[in-house]
Order: sequence, then structure tokens, then C-alpha cells
Amino acid sequence: MKNQPVTQQRKIIHVDCDCFYAAIEMRDDPRLASRPLAVGGAPERRGVIATCNYEARAYGVRSAMPARQALKLCPELLIVRPRFDAYRAASREIHRILRDYTEFVEPLSLDEAYLDVSASPHFSGSATRIAQEIRRRVWQELRITVSAGVAPNKFLAKIASDWHKPDGLFVIPPAEVEAFVADLPVSRLHGVGKVTAERLGRLGIRICAELREWSRLALVREFGSFGERLGQLARGIDERPVEVDSRRQSLSVEHTYEQDLPNLATCLERLPLLLDELDGRLAGLEGGYRPDKPFVKVRFHDFTQTTLEQAGAGRDLDSYRVLLGTAFARGARPVRLLGVGVRLLDLRGGEQLELFAD
Repeated sequence: MKNQPVTQQRKIIHVDCDCFYAAIEMRDDPRLASRPLAVGGAPERRGVIATCNYEARAYGVRSAMPARQALKLCPELLIVRPRFDAYRAASREIHRILRDYTEFVEPLSLDEAYLDVSASPHFSGSATRIAQEIRRRVWQELRITVSAGVAPNKFLAKIASDWHKPDGLFVIPPAEVEAFVADLPVSRLHGVGKVTAERLGRLGIRICAELREWSRLALVREFGSFGERLGQLARGIDERPVEVDSRRQSLSVEHTYEQDLPNLATCLERLPLLLDELDGRLAGLEGGYRPDKPFVKVRFHDFTQTTLEQAGAGRDLDSYRVLLGTAFARGARPVRLLGVGVRLLDLRGGEQLELFAD
């Protein structure tokens, strides 16, 4: 693994394409640009929305929403099937542009990545100007918009990229970190979902300034090991490096749902779209790998989770149905996150790293 260089002050950029799949569809067919548009499965097949444009979001349509529900919110919504070949091609071009400015690029998905430009010689080392140039080039060369955040660490850079979406740039200079984070809602902290945010709220903690008033020991007592992480984030501290590694142990996709999936049947309805996305990622996988064991990941509403894999099983819908049914039975509770993936055999040998993130 190659990590970011150690410097006195890190300069991190987080880039995130705006409604990426939908943006590609609108670019390739300009007639779609003026109407609510979503990419996902067909409603008659119990499909799920993968992403949607901002016209659709104005009606309350969101990713991971059942297509039927989306159409009820927005009867004029046009739902198109994903074209992963087109998305992968655009992603390759975006990452080519990113690597013109630094070798320290950590891809998170087809449309999202971290960059460490701490030692970059471009624009006299100005991370802000590098981010501006990346956004300009992606628009000029690919005709899609990118939002970017610039900050001293990954946690803040990711928040910054979402601050002025769509097509925005937001910078958090080191001198402004403490004041910026003090007023930040705790719901924006990495790892804090709806349940944890509500729990913090019951404790009278709604912004990071209030979280800072709690001692490390008190937070650990209340939230376990995550409490220590909360205390660090509330002070704008995140030491995670931008990691670059070409060897993979697995490839996967996962979705956290706005509303818990109440039973196995509802979970099974979500499988086809997840597998479509997984197939798209596998088709774009670089050479030197061979797909091996399929696996599923289930996180229940109480944040307990299980991962189940099976050697010799196929990667078809029926095989994943069996895996999901067995995994669900381990908890038999409402589900907030589903993931599907496949273990990879690295034909080049060497150390392998797990990429299936929580």
C-alpha cells in the first residue's frame, strides 16, 4: 500500500460528481435534462432508484427508494435502466484527470475520490486552485459537473464537497477548522446515522461544540469505542491517510436505506438492482483478478451486522437469494443496510486488502 506523504499540513481534496448516473444520461440525451429523471429498476419489477437528478429530488425522490414510491411522489418521473459501460468509461476519464495532479488518489466509487495534494507542485501547491482546475476540466472534457471540498483531512473534505452541491467548491482552511466544526450538527459526523443522532440529541448534544464538553471517558462509556472517535471528529481531528492500493480482496456494493426494510421479502426485492451495480463494477475490474466466492452483508436496525459467503456458489440472482435468506435469519430484524459482493483471487499474488467498507 502507498499512503499519502507525511507533511506538516495535509491538503486533502474530496471530489464527488453530481448525481453521476443521471448526469451521464442527461449528457448523452439532452432531451432528458429538463425533466425529473432517475436511474434504476422498473417499477413493475419492484425496482429501486439508484440515483436521480435534482429536478426529481425536488419532489422527494431519493436513491434506494422503491421505484413505485418514487412515481407516487413524482408521476412525471422518467426511470431509465443503468448503463454501466457508459458510467465506467466516464469514471476512467475522471480518474485520469485526477492523477494528472497527484499520484495519491483513493477512489471510493465510480464517481467519488479523495486526493492528497500536500506535495503536489501544481499551482504552487494551492489545493484550492487544483480543485478548481479539476472541476473545470471535468466539465470541459466530459460535460458533467463535479463538487469538491478542500480541507486538512478526509472527514472535513468530504463534508466540504457536499456544502455547496451541486457544482460547488467549498474550502475549510486549517485556521478555520475549530470554528467551522464547533457549529457543525453532530448528524454530519462520519459514522453518525439517524439512530445515533437521535441518541445524541436525547443527551442534549446537537452540535459539535456540545459534544466537546463531554470527556473522552464519558463518551466511551456511552458509545463504546465509537465514543473516542466522536470526540476526535468533534474537534476536526481525522488522521486517516489517503490510501492508494491496486490489489483488491473483494469487490462490493452496498446501500443504506432511509427506511428500514421490515422483512426478508422486502430485502429480496432490493437484490436485482444491487446485483446490476455489482455486475457493472465487475465488468470494469482491471485484469489480474478472478471472481471467487459471493457474499452478502446485512446490517440490522440495531446496528448489529453479519456477512455471509459461500465457496462454490454461483453469482446469479438465485444464489444471492439463498445467501441473503440465510444471513437475514441470523437476526430476523428490520434491515437498514444491504450489501452484495464477491471475493477476488489476485492472480498476481502478494498481499491483499479488504475493501468492503462498513
